[in-house]
Amino acid sequence: MLDEIKQDASERMIKSVTSLRTAFARIRTGRATPSLLDAIEVDYYGTLTPINQVASISVEEARTLIITPWEKSIAPDIEKAILKSDLGLNPTGTGDAIRLPLPPLTEENRRDLIRHAKSEAETARVSIRNVRRDAIGDVRELVREKESTEDEGRRGEEQLQKITDARVNEVDEILAEKESDLLAF
Repeated sequence: MLDEIKQDASERMIKSVTSLRTAFARIRTGRATPSLLDAIEVDYYGTLTPINQVASISVEEARTLIITPWEKSIAPDIEKAILKSDLGLNPTGTGDAIRLPLPPLTEENRRDLIRHAKSEAETARVSIRNVRRDAIGDVRELVREKESTEDEGRRGEEQLQKITDARVNEVDEILAEKESDLLAF
């Protein structure tokens, strides 16, 4: 039973780290990446659809994305969706495709993005700690109900703490990597 609790906690912590990676992919750096547009949804025949399901997104240059809609009629809707997003980007329609130049980041923008990244990382850490708290509560419940010995419970708590420390360290490494990306010119 203790192994199941540890396994479940580990899986849930990994999901928190994966969620952080996804959130970081949406934070723009000085380089153009298609994942920057993952959060944008386009009104496609009355249904909000992720942009990558209605168009192909590719990197033309280091700071320019090219969005090629699969249907030409949806190009204005894609432009509107990008303008409405909080990315602060201005798309330019060129008939068949939409060019999306990424302006260079100012020092103030970089600081704001780093602050946002730190906030996302702290959210991930809190999520990981909440998983640990729940798992430790489950372990203590097993000990209380005499389904496990106190020594096994203590060992289980220590192992949960080690798993938690490993995941929090992983979050810190991901944050450091994102900060260095944001500070690179």
